[in-house]
Amino acid sequence: MRKHLLLTAAILTATNMVAQKIIYPQAPKDGTVDTYFGVQVPDPYRPLENDSSRATADWVKAENKITQDYLSRITFRSKLLKRMKELVNYEKVSAPSYIKQTGKWYFYRNSGLQNQSVMYVMDRLGDEKNARVFLDPNKLSDDGTVALKGISFSHNGKYAAYSISRSGSDWQEFYVMDAKTGKLLDDHIVWAKFSGASWQGDGFYYSAYDAPQKGREFSNVNSIQKIYYHKIGTPQSQDVLFYQNPANPMRFYSVYVNQEETMMFLTESGAGSGNNVYVRDLRQPNSQFIQMTSNLDLQYSLVETIGDKMYFLTNDGAPKNRLMVTDLAHPGFNEWKTLVPEAKDMLESVTFADGKMILNYMKDASSHAFVYSLDGKQLSEIKFPTFGSAGFYGEKDRKEVFFYFSSFTVPGSIYQYDLATNTSKVYVSPKVKFNESDYVSEQVFYPSKDGTRIPLFITYKKGLKRNGKNPVYLYGYGGFNIAMPPHFSSNRIPFLEIGGIYAQACLRGGSEYGEEWHLTGTKMNKQNVFDDFISAGEWLIKNKYTSKDYLAIVGGSNGGLLVGACMTQRPDLFKVCIPEVGVMDMLRYHKFTIGWNWAPDYGTSADSKEMFEYLKGYSPLHNLRPGTHYPATLITTADHDDRVVPAHSFKFAATLQADNAGNTPTLIRIDTKAGHGSGKPLSKQLEEQADIYGFILYNMGLKY
Repeated sequence: MRKHLLLTAAILTATNMVAQKIIYPQAPKDGTVDTYFGVQVPDPYRPLENDSSRATADWVKAENKITQDYLSRITFRSKLLKRMKELVNYEKVSAPSYIKQTGKWYFYRNSGLQNQSVMYVMDRLGDEKNARVFLDPNKLSDDGTVALKGISFSHNGKYAAYSISRSGSDWQEFYVMDAKTGKLLDDHIVWAKFSGASWQGDGFYYSAYDAPQKGREFSNVNSIQKIYYHKIGTPQSQDVLFYQNPANPMRFYSVYVNQEETMMFLTESGAGSGNNVYVRDLRQPNSQFIQMTSNLDLQYSLVETIGDKMYFLTNDGAPKNRLMVTDLAHPGFNEWKTLVPEAKDMLESVTFADGKMILNYMKDASSHAFVYSLDGKQLSEIKFPTFGSAGFYGEKDRKEVFFYFSSFTVPGSIYQYDLATNTSKVYVSPKVKFNESDYVSEQVFYPSKDGTRIPLFITYKKGLKRNGKNPVYLYGYGGFNIAMPPHFSSNRIPFLEIGGIYAQACLRGGSEYGEEWHLTGTKMNKQNVFDDFISAGEWLIKNKYTSKDYLAIVGGSNGGLLVGACMTQRPDLFKVCIPEVGVMDMLRYHKFTIGWNWAPDYGTSADSKEMFEYLKGYSPLHNLRPGTHYPATLITTADHDDRVVPAHSFKFAATLQADNAGNTPTLIRIDTKAGHGSGKPLSKQLEEQADIYGFILYNMGLKY
């Protein structure tokens, strides 16, 4: 049996933790002052927005040296990384997916420490042992920084179009291969973004932008997304422009053609929290698109087509979603019929299989699934092992159904579900080198500042003493209608093994309780999200799970904004803060890449004086104050992040380093050949997580 590692106090000396003042590099500055509705707002570190300048590059290099020098003093960091590698080194297999066009089954497998998962093909279900490699993304680069974003098979089964991203960027490139032989064809498409490949005949539709300005590929605003049709065997220069809307340049457009190639759908989004849908009957020569919906603040998601029928999941008239059905003769929303009405819990997804439907609901941020008939009658409930999150896989004309299930202490397993008998069996179960029965996960509810009841998941080792001395890793997001259900991560286990607590708050702004829950955390209600997170920390302290000397807060992207806002509003409450790839400049976020798309959640500084003042009131960058003692902070970003450009983190780090009156470290970790997070190779993920957990423990005076 592996010897347990103990949590011990490290001696606080001038050489290991605090006391020594770090000398930070001087960031490039100028005298920039912006004026908003008559109010002048200095932006002295504006030169850091130029990510291709020599001055910025020199500053990044100097900051990374200071950060790496500091992290190298964490003597137990190598042990932490070694344990993380041991834990993640297990086989991971996805649910198998049947592709009707080819008559074969496909799945992803990672042997353990592979940077990217490999796609396999097998002739028969359950024949994984004889599966053949179909596409190995690890062979697309020497360092694992090329990731597979998606793959789509032509309806005639001849071709497979796959997209990749390089170094974590949102930019996509498409390649095409012969689906039978695996031979790579000459087709190559660049400057696609937020796009799949939707096949029609011997070609496919994709969404792209004009080539960006050289040197500004990862920061310039993306506008006027265009849909093109690419015919196999022709160069991209001959692709046909199918659709664009210059009158509304800040919107997303995509096309989807159903498998039977009888219907084409055009989706428009980006100007609200939802989307509009248009449909076209491909059986009618020269048919035109018919607008089905007309409210960009509401969501309409096509689930399935059967004959002329179209099934949609929508929150129009149902904040927690309902399932509706219509047909080509009655496309307008006012003619849609409710098939399954809104329930008390949030309807997350619908999967069709073998003439039935599986509806997956979210109750208090945990999955609950039911089988329904096609006429909308509930038939049975699908049982799960414990509270957690599930995702279903099935085809409308096949009986095979699979679902993925995981929780905080339950590694993700694949189950095969039998619709006829309402029973499930394990199809693939991972073997992780830890004893899950040693740990406890519980859900509690705490009051936010205004009394709202907020769900909080807490995971810890059995036998925990609530003495206020346990290190806590508190995670949150709170935005963009994204829920935070239970899920497994092997990276947390070393922290739990030594007595740490992982806490995950389900804040307003997410989708846990439907659209109303989302809206109460947006725009002029955004402060609710920060209050929810601060209240989570206060509740954990009040109930003696921890104290302010052992409380760390972590969040990424919109969650990075969350951490930045909370640490500037309550610097006294937290010991360590980790804002990852965060939105830190709330006055200028909409001026980079696709930042304009976040306006439905945030509002912009140009909307009104009231909105400007509200944003300035919580913007992390604009609420740092000289002379304030801030918690130990490790900011993370990456050079190819074109979702939340690194300028946010650069300017926040430079300002924090100038303003912090304490001796706590305020560091920035800037990854190279990496982006916002998606597709990051496993090796880089592990290095980053070892640095984060090491930094947290080190600055709490603890060690691994």
